Amino acid sequence: MQHKKFVACAAAALMTVALGCSNDSPTPVSPTGAEPGASGAGPAGETLKATAPTPQSPINNQQPDALVLVAGKSSPTFPVGSPPAYSYEFEVRNSGGTATLCATTVAGGSGSSVQASPSCTLEFDQPYTWRARALFAGAAGPWSGNATFRAPAGGYIRGNEVMDPLTNGRTAGQTSGPVEFVSGQGIRLVDHSSFVTYPLGDSLQEGEFSMMVLNADEGNPGDKSKIFSMQEGPDINDITTDDYRMTAELRGRNYGAPGSVTFRIIPGDGDPCDGHRQQKSFSSSTWYFWRFTWKSAYARLEVKQGGPSGPTVYDAEIGCGSHPYRPVPHYLHLGSPAGRAGMLDATMPGIIIKNVWASSRPRPAFPGE
Repeated sequence: MQHKKFVACAAAALMTVALGCSNDSPTPVSPTGAEPGASGAGPAGETLKATAPTPQSPINNQQPDALVLVAGKSSPTFPVGSPPAYSYEFEVRNSGGTATLCATTVAGGSGSSVQASPSCTLEFDQPYTWRARALFAGAAGPWSGNATFRAPAGGYIRGNEVMDPLTNGRTAGQTSGPVEFVSGQGIRLVDHSSFVTYPLGDSLQEGEFSMMVLNADEGNPGDKSKIFSMQEGPDINDITTDDYRMTAELRGRNYGAPGSVTFRIIPGDGDPCDGHRQQKSFSSSTWYFWRFTWKSAYARLEVKQGGPSGPTVYDAEIGCGSHPYRPVPHYLHLGSPAGRAGMLDATMPGIIIKNVWASSRPRPAFPGE
């Protein structure tokens, strides 16, 4: 069965407006006495006396890993003391620049450029164009020229970095056991034997491993069930006793205190370190953001409701020896292979996972977050 591949781009505005002030310079007005810089319609219908923004990225058919549009800001074309606080409208258009697919408006913020992540659905690895213009007090400046780009191709493993949206019907990892792609949601790990493995080219000695998880609920079958895990490869059948291992756990209905969240890490010195175990109540219809961060002598697990900025469900950090976490090779898993305790302690069945990120770099904006 063929799956049509799409990429979604989440709307985000990352800046706040910074204005200069002067007691000596009155607010500029146009010759007609309208709003500052406003005028009658220009040759292309523009009503704001400003230059067009300058597309900076992506341009010239560049293909980013995640779509963020960046443009140099507009400038007033009339005498002014302090520049007006423009906002900016971005449009993503078809490859010929003749049809608008979506539009996003963001605040101008400080600095010489402005950026936005448009909220639209694009076909993977296909050509598109975008443009931008300044807005102020109901007036609009001239559009920039159309900049060309190709939509992101999907997930990847590059050295010790992983990005895998999983909403496009495919994964950059290696699947084991029964898995299903749920359209627009991600990958479902069907039973205890299901997991996805990302073999890293280099060890990630410090960083984060994070994702969005749906249908993770204390009523799911399982005991010390795993949401995700890490270990030293290439043998994936000994995660319990690996010198390097990490498991992020949501304990299922077969456990004495179902809904308990905890984690364990063994950083190569043979001594396990356990996070504080807390019993929580989850909803199977709610997305939860799970993030594990680590470095030498430190580990932390966070669970938030709805996304990275949502309410905190669980947050525990521990000191853990002094040995760096440096497995060779370094394997990451969604879910977990079975250990010596058997299948009930492996993957929590039925969970759906999307927007996977593992890196020493900060997590990028993903759709729906």
